[in-house]
Amino acid sequence: MKKLITSLALASLAVVSAGAKDRMTHDPKATNEDVILHAWSWSFPEIAANMQRIADSGYTMIQTSPVQHCLTPQGGNKMLYDASGTGEGGNWYHYYQPTDWKIGNDIVGSRDQLKAMLDSAAKYNVRVIVDVLPNHTAFDVDLVSDEMVAAAGGRDKLYHSNGLQAVRDYNDRLQCTLWGSGGLPDVNTENPGFQKYYMEFLNDLINLGVRGFRYDTAKHIGVHSDPVDAASGVKENDFWDVATGRKAVKGVKLAVPYEDLFVYGEILQDKNVPEAEYADYMGQTASSYGYVLREVLEKHDASGRDLKDWYHSAAPEYLTTWVESHDTYCNAHESAGMSDDLIRTGWVFLTARQNGVPLFFSRPMNSTRQNYWGDNVAGARGNDEFFHPEVVAVNKFRQAMKGQTEDIQKSENGQVLLVNRGNKGAAVVNISESANSVDLPTGLPTGTYRDVVYGKEFKVKKGRLTGIAAPLRTYILQRK
Repeated sequence: MKKLITSLALASLAVVSAGAKDRMTHDPKATNEDVILHAWSWSFPEIAANMQRIADSGYTMIQTSPVQHCLTPQGGNKMLYDASGTGEGGNWYHYYQPTDWKIGNDIVGSRDQLKAMLDSAAKYNVRVIVDVLPNHTAFDVDLVSDEMVAAAGGRDKLYHSNGLQAVRDYNDRLQCTLWGSGGLPDVNTENPGFQKYYMEFLNDLINLGVRGFRYDTAKHIGVHSDPVDAASGVKENDFWDVATGRKAVKGVKLAVPYEDLFVYGEILQDKNVPEAEYADYMGQTASSYGYVLREVLEKHDASGRDLKDWYHSAAPEYLTTWVESHDTYCNAHESAGMSDDLIRTGWVFLTARQNGVPLFFSRPMNSTRQNYWGDNVAGARGNDEFFHPEVVAVNKFRQAMKGQTEDIQKSENGQVLLVNRGNKGAAVVNISESANSVDLPTGLPTGTYRDVVYGKEFKVKKGRLTGIAAPLRTYILQRK
């Protein structure tokens, strides 16, 4: 502990570095049009085979699962989850245990298959972002490649001085950034040898056509105000400066201007997280908003909850949002019990909004509320929900509403939500398991409107929208 020193940069938490993008100040006129499909555990060939459908469904980005070498049991990673407890059939979280920063694993596929998928994505004007996780390695450190160990200057230098000790208090920034998150060995991300090795991997992806990254456990990689691991020879927490192209390491620098990439960090909200400093580098996850939204959906009632507030200090145009993520579905199954219909109503509400970049988590094929893993095949395509007509309608609505600011309304009973977008469109969302009358203020001009999916009729008169909404049903209305 005595060898760990703390930076004196705390006073600069809210200060944006010179030349950096200001992600803390909200522009009330800014609108987001992008929509991300999280092709969770899909292989590269499966993504490529579905590329036209993905593009036609209104997604502008695809997020893949981790693509680097990872823990592979003797039987291979064939299952999403091996309930036997042995893990010999594979598990989805094995690709969150890196063994080397080289492209390819037995879940997502090979480097050549990635290139073929990226070529297909470019054809349909869909950007691909890759889930990367430089913060840790596999539990079994003996599985880490000799090449990566050598690049870091030896195994003792690959990890922080207490990197093999599991975090006990995630609100303690020293433990959070220098000890093992989830017990996984914590990489010394400030080690120049490791940084160079990692950046060569990142640049390889970029040169193949990848145009963005999701940083797993990003809040566990320190910023300048966080404790520095002097015992590991670290002088400053500069990983993010290197990863975002602000500085080179051993002659290697980010291959493209950082502004050309879409990058966000899994910075799950909690106490003592320096959100303003992370905002200096990247977009962040609106995890608290996802929690609030799921709570509303499960109660079928938005009364007493503010769904306008994003519950985050950063500007909402730089937040990645979701109804559920792979973590809320897979880890503690926090959202896995929610029906597809309920998730869909939340998605339409979230995606119809002016800001945030919504991410649609693709659940396993044939999954049910009794069988979360469905067919339980690693690499297979997810279920049909990602192209459900209501999902497609709101994805396209979002892009059509460019420049239109939002106005959110809810019924007195809290069961009907209305997202107005200027005077151009509106999304009606019934989160109840019962039909509801709709009578809410709107910016749409007087007239009769038909929902783009079901042809359901709604009327607008004197600034009020009226009609009947079926149970767990959503409607997209647009001015012609």
